[in-house]
Amino acid sequence: MRKFFKEFKAFIARGNVLNLAVGIIIGGAFNAIITSLVNHVIMPPISLLLGNEVSLLKWVIRPEVRDAADNVVTAEIAISWGLFVQAIINFLLIALVLFVIVRVVTRLNEKAEALRAKLFHEEAAAAPEPEPEPSEEVLLLREIRDSLVAKKQEAKATKKKEPKK
Repeated sequence: MRKFFKEFKAFIARGNVLNLAVGIIIGGAFNAIITSLVNHVIMPPISLLLGNEVSLLKWVIRPEVRDAADNVVTAEIAISWGLFVQAIINFLLIALVLFVIVRVVTRLNEKAEALRAKLFHEEAAAAPEPEPEPSEEVLLLREIRDSLVAKKQEAKATKKKEPKK
């Protein structure tokens, strides 16, 4: 399990263009699903534990000011850190899904490459090795041998043709 999270961390930190392209395409496709999962499944239990909806959690820098007629005179200035936390959870889930998909595809590619290499080595082992070309010395020695054999046969043929005395 540690290896899985270590690979996940390396995946997030890596700037691989292919992984980035896959992440953009699949991330866009899964965005609605992951956002719904975060907003409707994960955040409600967290909101229950915190006693307030997470998206409403904020740090008010300056509260809003209203007049006697309940009209807003000065708008509230606040840092909505609950929305930020929700966005981080959303991002981590999308990154996790993409990581799992890329990891599966990478493993499949590695297995396919290993199988191709194995088949290549088996074919190479099954094919007979061609006989190496003889060296120049061997070729020269063969010429000399053939020449000597030819001279010997010529001498025998001439000897047979000579009349006996």
